[in-house]
Amino acid sequence: MRYIFRIFAVNINKMKFVFSNHALTQMKLRQITKSMVEKILEKPEQIIKENGHKVYQSVVLIEKKKYLIRIFVSHKKSPHVIITVYRTSKINKYYES
Repeated sequence: MRYIFRIFAVNINKMKFVFSNHALTQMKLRQITKSMVEKILEKPEQIIKENGHKVYQSVVLIEKKKYLIRIFVSHKKSPHVIITVYRTSKINKYYES
């Protein structure tokens, strides 16, 4: 799979990440800030594997409502690629206990 990148990159815990265009578009549509993503990548509540990717996820409060932010990352290359980001209110469906 090929990804189209923008020049946005972050260094977190000695790992480098770049945002795909798709991730940046989805973040804008879903009102998820780059700083939210960086905080979750720095200290995720969970890291799970799904469809060959790592999913970094944490529960956050947005406008007095709890959401699970899910960040899908490909670790096949360096820097690691943030494929997509979304938020869901269906916390129990995705949060592993």
